[in-house]
Amino acid sequence: MIKLERTATALPAHGWQLLPLRFHRLDADSIVLTNLVGEHVFVTPGELSAVVDGTCADQDLLARLRAAHLIQVPGETLPAELLAIKLRTRMRRLPDSTGLHIFVVTLRCEHTCRYCQVSRQSAAKNEFDMTEETARRALELAFRSPSPQLKIEFQGGEPLLNFPLIRWITAEANRMNSEHGKDLAFVIATNLVLLDEEILSFCAEEQIHISTSLDGPQDLHNGNRRRPGRDSWQQAVAGLRQVQERLGADRVSALMTTTQASLGRAGEIIDTYAGLGLRGVFLRPISPYGFALRSRGGANYDVGRWLEFYTDGLDRIVELNRQGVPMMEIYASIIAKKMLTNADPSYVDLTSPAGIGIGALVYNYDGDIYASDEGRMLAEMGDRTFRLGTVHGSSYADIMLSDALLNPLTESITLSAPMCATCAFEPYCGADPVFHHATMGDFTGHKALSAFCQRNMGATPWS
Repeated sequence: MIKLERTATALPAHGWQLLPLRFHRLDADSIVLTNLVGEHVFVTPGELSAVVDGTCADQDLLARLRAAHLIQVPGETLPAELLAIKLRTRMRRLPDSTGLHIFVVTLRCEHTCRYCQVSRQSAAKNEFDMTEETARRALELAFRSPSPQLKIEFQGGEPLLNFPLIRWITAEANRMNSEHGKDLAFVIATNLVLLDEEILSFCAEEQIHISTSLDGPQDLHNGNRRRPGRDSWQQAVAGLRQVQERLGADRVSALMTTTQASLGRAGEIIDTYAGLGLRGVFLRPISPYGFALRSRGGANYDVGRWLEFYTDGLDRIVELNRQGVPMMEIYASIIAKKMLTNADPSYVDLTSPAGIGIGALVYNYDGDIYASDEGRMLAEMGDRTFRLGTVHGSSYADIMLSDALLNPLTESITLSAPMCATCAFEPYCGADPVFHHATMGDFTGHKALSAFCQRNMGATPWS
């Protein structure tokens, strides 16, 4: 048995072999080394040169490199085997396949959000509602997934405008699950305006989680998420408090979207969340889809400005926690978990292979099936690249083995993609072929120019 105590692992010059590693210069005096699963060690340029050319005599450094599976003794196999086990553990989600199934029960909405990504329709246009027949066929496909966990998320538009169908789908899914025995969960993504006693009782009975949108203080939220009466914020806060009181604080979460109007107001946004009893905030940038691309959609800022906003937000979150107010930035927590543990949070936008299709499927109101919600947004703009089929005729095998899914998955795997394969940040990042297709015209993208890469690298603590 190989002992790992420092006194038992003193290595002579040229007494080690390099395992797969990447490196990134942080500044003139510091370089970070990472392995395939994100274990990392910080070294100086001189130390890296000595390790690579075999002249390093610093036994403490060599011990740290060996513990992080960055080097091994010639002839031993345990470090490489442990590295392979950890990599396999990170990929253990893949055989389960798709766990999240998004049902777009309507495109109708009574809001006119300036950055809307789904090409909403007016509340009177019932022809944009999903039917029971379409929903039934979508459920049949969803239950074909081998995943032991199945989450059904109702989206829109405003899904509560088609609440009878939500009730029907929930009942039908529960009936079907009596045979399949999956861990079944439901989420409604709603602006909360239509929330009433009937809906609250239903959510309590079915243990449904609520996801809503909250962009920050009243003036900012009402400016971004407009509706008749200019009371979107007031309605959202009233609904949020109802859900917290009736269902519990852990059954509701909120998302914000960073528009140009949000920049410079990160502290106010986070304080608004804290004041409403929310313990997590996702400082997410605006996506390049739908109405967000219009001149007044709020997307006219670059990655650098978002990173300034994000850094200000993290500073405020740290300050609140030091004051005893619990608050978490969701994006940072995902990256931290990927950096510090061997458990992959399986956040769709930060996985490789990409989370499209194998992480989530979207069933549109008309029965068309998309690899992701962003793929559906592109289709609303006339680009149907990520349409995988239709519930009215496509089998589960047709969908999961379609070129529309397999091609972007294959071309965007970070372990082999140009620049990703040699990037020290690769274990903490992921692939987003929809974003790169939308912004650069191919599934891989030019990483040196990619806003996706700039954002993720900039959000990593070392950068």
